[in-house]
Amino acid sequence: MNLAQLHYTSAPPGPDGSGFRFTAVSPGVPAALLREAEQLIGYEPPRDAPPRPGPQELAAFPQALSLNVLADGSRLLARSVYTGADYSGRWGNFHAHAVHLPQPAGSGPAVGELPITAWGSPQWAAATPEGGAPALAAVPAPGRLDRAALAAFVADRAPWLAAFFSDVRRLAEDPDAPQVVLVEADSEAVARWIMLACSVLPHQRGQWLTFTTYTRRPQLARQRIIGVMPEDGPGLAGQEHRYRVYDATRAAAPTAHGEPDVWADTAARVWRAQRQDLVAAVRRLAAGPYDAGPLAALALAADIALPSPGRAAAADWAAGHRDALDLGRLQALALALGRPAGDRDPAEVAAAGRLLAALDGWAPPAACEPLVALTLTEAVRTGAPPAALPTAGALGAAVRGRLAAELEPGLRAALGAPAGEPGHSAGLLRVASVLGVDVGDLLPGTARQLALALLTDPERAYGAAVRAALAELPALRTLVLDRLDSLAAGDPAAGRRLFERTALRPAAADATPHLRMCAGAAATAAAAPDRVGALNALLARSGVSLYAEPLVLRTAMRLVWEGDPPEAGEAGMVLMATGAKVHREAGTWELLVQAAVRAPAGDGGAEELAPELLGQFQEEIPARLRPSLLLLELARNLRSGPAGGGWVRQALDLGSLDPEPGPRDGAYAALCVRLLAGDRPDSELRALVESNDAELLAAYRAAARTPAVRDRLRLDPGYAADCFTVWSSQPQAGAAWQETRTDLLDGVLRPAVRSLTAEELAGLERSLARLGGRWADEFRSWQRPGAFGRLRERFAGRRSGGDGNGG
Repeated sequence: MNLAQLHYTSAPPGPDGSGFRFTAVSPGVPAALLREAEQLIGYEPPRDAPPRPGPQELAAFPQALSLNVLADGSRLLARSVYTGADYSGRWGNFHAHAVHLPQPAGSGPAVGELPITAWGSPQWAAATPEGGAPALAAVPAPGRLDRAALAAFVADRAPWLAAFFSDVRRLAEDPDAPQVVLVEADSEAVARWIMLACSVLPHQRGQWLTFTTYTRRPQLARQRIIGVMPEDGPGLAGQEHRYRVYDATRAAAPTAHGEPDVWADTAARVWRAQRQDLVAAVRRLAAGPYDAGPLAALALAADIALPSPGRAAAADWAAGHRDALDLGRLQALALALGRPAGDRDPAEVAAAGRLLAALDGWAPPAACEPLVALTLTEAVRTGAPPAALPTAGALGAAVRGRLAAELEPGLRAALGAPAGEPGHSAGLLRVASVLGVDVGDLLPGTARQLALALLTDPERAYGAAVRAALAELPALRTLVLDRLDSLAAGDPAAGRRLFERTALRPAAADATPHLRMCAGAAATAAAAPDRVGALNALLARSGVSLYAEPLVLRTAMRLVWEGDPPEAGEAGMVLMATGAKVHREAGTWELLVQAAVRAPAGDGGAEELAPELLGQFQEEIPARLRPSLLLLELARNLRSGPAGGGWVRQALDLGSLDPEPGPRDGAYAALCVRLLAGDRPDSELRALVESNDAELLAAYRAAARTPAVRDRLRLDPGYAADCFTVWSSQPQAGAAWQETRTDLLDGVLRPAVRSLTAEELAGLERSLARLGGRWADEFRSWQRPGAFGRLRERFAGRRSGGDGNGG
């Protein structure tokens, strides 16, 4: 199919009129297309153009080669040139030759030559052809390509190339990107700029990139790339949102937009190296059109120097596409990446490590050794090795020997430095292993640092580098676990956190009893609350006898009870199961003592435990804890019967030595229960009354209000009679006793007596009569309303040592 052609110029009068008009049009071109084309192919000569140029001056006029997308989606490729005066010799004249490319946008890939290649084509006409335009089946044939001139042009415009390619990319990706304006004294230079732009774009995108190599009015131009003469460029300054101006005649290159564009920079370096064939070659690789990685990989393999971001992009891409490059290019890429570089940044080192991991064991050693050398050298230089390190097999003996000699001083210095990131020191040990450098003398210090880090911040410390080092270096693992075992003995909770938050586990062969128990505690944190059973399970898990290694008992108890003392009953069972000697050696006897003295009042387990502790840890128990234990022992003896004598005095003496509240309150309560019993010694009751101790008397009042006492007062006339005589005695003993006995008579005994039947009341009076005739009379007087006040006054007048029965 032949393409429609249009010729437009100033013509003499004829059937179609005079002035500027279409002078030749292929058949079938619609009038609407002609009207639209007429607005796009005009030519306005430069401002300083001579009015009547000669042939040589005409040749120097700029040519306007343009590509426009029409309203129907098709394209119009046109060349407009100045031809001097018109037929009348009065006006400037130009000739426009246009070719209609009918394929609409989006209808499929445009094929054939890029429109910009038509620059300099001999098929462009400078005048209307006589007899009709020659047939044209495609874009006009390319003009002669002067490669030397193009290379000189690229070298001269080198400072602008990276920013220009970045802006061209924006044109392709963003419909609202600023137009690119090229200020050149020669429109052929503009055409070369456009050729460069189309060369780095995908072929289809280059087919639709609109441009014009020359216009006098850039503000009205709608093409994406616009060429102007130097006198028309300054008017565009200060409009960065609309134009990106490249004025090679007077200004420095504009700064790149946004983040550095590695793809654009790489493309610029490829062109400067005259290896534009790589831009075409990269399109055959699986990549996006502006992916820097494959282009950078090809550039490095072709010995084109790139900065660190380009090298990183190449390594990253090659790591994921190792099959895309042949072995020769892979080796060349590895050599380029491994060369010394002063600008190498951490991202490049990490990318080279990923490439090495992809090639290790897959590519021959020649392709891996430069990357191994780079990775290991950078690891020692920075002191921060990556998690992925090569294996020793990735290096030949000669290279490994050379690297070991070069890196050993720095490696030892880094390992001997103060503790830093745990993964770094672990990685450096792995580097030493790969190189075969003996750093055994530095292992203990590094192991100590790693163990401290693991116990302090397990999640952070147990990273990939540390995991790899512990897996690859058995000597390091043994030292680290041994140090962790010692640290866990001092801080079992931290040891348990280590196993709760990491996957580290001691193996069956590891002699680490404390770590074993910490791991066991982490695994059974939500187990049933049989804490003595849990203790026994942990001791069994330790793998050692607690009699041979008593400290495991301390670790196990701190894991089970989290540093707090056990309950008194639990402590008693532990003591019974293990014996005192182990607790003495482990230092856990104090937990047992604390279990007793911190127990609540009336805890039978604490009262049973106290005598055992006093007997078995006589020398260890400090003076400040003895009163509490003795009070517990007293409470036990009072409850069980054989308590001896002097209870009240013993309880008060011990209570004055600042014991714990539970043992004191429990002993007072047990003492008062005995004092309220029918078989209490009168001397103890007298000691209670005469003590005038508010706390002890309060305990006595509380004991008298228990249901057992209340029931006995109602059911046992003899007991009620005895209580009446006791609580009515010793009115002169002191204010505290006065208040106590008044409260007991009025608040405890009176309600009980009022609940008695007449027969029960008579039985109570008979019991009082047997205690002495006056007690029955006083009881009857006490019963009458208001009688107790008079009775109290009369009792108050008695002399000390009266006839009280309870003394």
